[in-house]
Amino acid sequence: MSRVGKKPVNIKGLTVDHKRDLLKIKGKLGELQLKVNPSINVKVEGDEILVERPNDEKQIRALHGLTRALIQNIVTGVTDGFSKTLDIVGVGFRAELKGNNLLLNIGYSHPIYFIPPPEITLEVPAPTQIVIKGIDKELVGQVAAKIRSIREPEPYKGKGIKYSDEFIARKAGKTAGK
Repeated sequence: MSRVGKKPVNIKGLTVDHKRDLLKIKGKLGELQLKVNPSINVKVEGDEILVERPNDEKQIRALHGLTRALIQNIVTGVTDGFSKTLDIVGVGFRAELKGNNLLLNIGYSHPIYFIPPPEITLEVPAPTQIVIKGIDKELVGQVAAKIRSIREPEPYKGKGIKYSDEFIARKAGKTAGK
């Protein structure tokens, strides 16, 4: 039995609408929905959501834990939300907000404008820091990865855009071999 899948998801204070294979959860920050695989049983009982599987086939076992984790991410998103922090490393590299859009000056010959999806809010507490916030964990991570891919950190000086908790393995330069 899946250890993740058999744990109930607490939905106290949330509105849950469950029809066939569509689960809609509404909280104080917004509403998200999940299309559940028809082979997985989702039951709403009181203040809990239970995820059950009909048999022990390998694919069904994998879907069991996955479905429960996705439901938990939705519940966390509509109650607390998710955020990721990016750091900009490099002399003269900086970011600023122009309305809802992000303006990046990161060593290219031109500034780069990044237009986020409407569900995402961007904050720039310092010129070298970007905070991405939203209720959908997948979308927050995708936007953070897209911004990071504009100028990935390089291994010699560490210049570029990196996650705040990311470790960049440094390489010795060509003079280290002598």
